[in-house]
Amino acid sequence: MKKVVLSMLLIGAATYANAQKSEVSKAKNTWALASLPGAKTLDETLKSLEDGLKTTDNAIANEKSKIMPEAWSYRALFASRISFVDSLNIANAVAKDKIAEEAIAKAKELDTKGSEKDNIKEAEQTLSNALRNRAIFAYNKKDFKSALQFFNELTVKNPQDTSTFVNAGVTAKQINDYPEMVKNFKKAIDLGSKDSESLYSEIISTEFSQVKDTVAGTALLEAALAKYPENSYFSGMQTDLYIKQGNVAKAQESLAKLIAKDGKNASYQYAMGDTYYKQALDLQGKRNKIDPKKKKEFDEVTLKMKGFIDQALPYYKKAYELDPKMVSALENLKVIYAFKDDKVNYEATKKLLDAQNGTPAAAPKK
Repeated sequence: MKKVVLSMLLIGAATYANAQKSEVSKAKNTWALASLPGAKTLDETLKSLEDGLKTTDNAIANEKSKIMPEAWSYRALFASRISFVDSLNIANAVAKDKIAEEAIAKAKELDTKGSEKDNIKEAEQTLSNALRNRAIFAYNKKDFKSALQFFNELTVKNPQDTSTFVNAGVTAKQINDYPEMVKNFKKAIDLGSKDSESLYSEIISTEFSQVKDTVAGTALLEAALAKYPENSYFSGMQTDLYIKQGNVAKAQESLAKLIAKDGKNASYQYAMGDTYYKQALDLQGKRNKIDPKKKKEFDEVTLKMKGFIDQALPYYKKAYELDPKMVSALENLKVIYAFKDDKVNYEATKKLLDAQNGTPAAAPKK
């Protein structure tokens, strides 16, 4: 009698195990049907996928079938697809993300023969696509905070994808999260983004104008120049930095190199003129503080002023020659001619300015 009972129990256990294994087969069939092309509503698609996911609930609940790698790989497929498809219920999509990630991890652990590698890869890609779509959807809704969160999660999943770091940086900029923007753009640069040159421009400008971190901005600028020595924008920024720092010699050295490379660039010519003209204006401020009785000291400063004015003159003339619409060059030429008491050139320049409705700049006083 015991034998019969034992035999019956064994048959019952085998039947139960086979029933659970059939859930795996059912999951496979459901997945095949769900993957067939055809016009389905969102609700119909989600119901089909949710039904398929439930079959895997049963499969992984049994001791026999829960060790089958396909039980987990198909669970990952269903959960990741729901995450991808359900764009209306973010909470449900996020919950399915977690289920898919756990299933992928378990499938990888059990799939020692690699029979489920394609399904695992598909589930991983679908999860990535779902997260990307979620980020773009949030961005288009102008929910930039959520979009940034999703893009940052995506960078963790795809640490070699430069476009994801760029998207995260662009999104961070929308909410003025400049440190986050710089961090993501720098990572994209480090990964060799094809847009590295323009990304450098963005983060350098941001460090100087928004973050107000001159040290970090200067370091980035030096790195950008080392990588793109022919980039005139970076060279121009470096020159501006030297000028702001009062390092005239460095500014002129930098500009001389730029002019040697591109002598027809009016901006370079104008900037070089400025390095001399501004020194003349500085001397004018010092001269105004000199006691009028100290004629020798006054005349010495005036002589230095004239020297700087004479050095600035040809660069401003060249700038205007290269760009006849450069009103600022005309303005400075006008005040220089006034300072030099050059009536002929003063009147000619004044006529050109009047024609362009320009406004004269302040002149160093004689």
